[in-house]
Amino acid sequence: MNKTRGLILISLLSAVAFILMFLKVPVPFLPPYLTIDFSDLPAIIALFTLGPVGAVAVECIKNVLNFATNMTDPIGPVANFLAGTSFILTVYMITKGKFTKVATGFIIATIVMTVVMSLMNYFVLLPMYGMIMNLSDVVKNVQIIVTAGIIPFNIIKGLLLTVLCYVIVKPLVRVLNQQILSK
Repeated sequence: MNKTRGLILISLLSAVAFILMFLKVPVPFLPPYLTIDFSDLPAIIALFTLGPVGAVAVECIKNVLNFATNMTDPIGPVANFLAGTSFILTVYMITKGKFTKVATGFIIATIVMTVVMSLMNYFVLLPMYGMIMNLSDVVKNVQIIVTAGIIPFNIIKGLLLTVLCYVIVKPLVRVLNQQILSK
């Protein structure tokens, strides 16, 4: 019965994450394609209720659904999956799924996500995007895009996730653990 509840929770959190992907907020001083959505919050909830496998499953499902609805952008879902997964797995390694060291975990996760996404964008994602979309300007300006866009974006995203974790996720996880998963 617990496995069934876990699968249902993964499904529900994935659906919520997918819907949250449509609510995007542009960051005024960054390139317009870098928008913040809060679709990682359900994965963080899954991390603290179901563990890292459940959290990665939520990240994977929401990005597969995103790709299925928007096949013109194959790079965005890959980047979102890498960012979310690097963030939640780092949080898990620091906190071991408990809220005891969550502030430290989120700060380190923000740094790890920023480094991972900077390297992936520099060496893989932006060059691939430039080739797929036939945009030579992207390939020529990868260093500028990473330093002026990718790095500040991921720092801002990580800090927002940290704040929202304290406001939304922490109380919700406590309720989910007591009401749904413990029965």
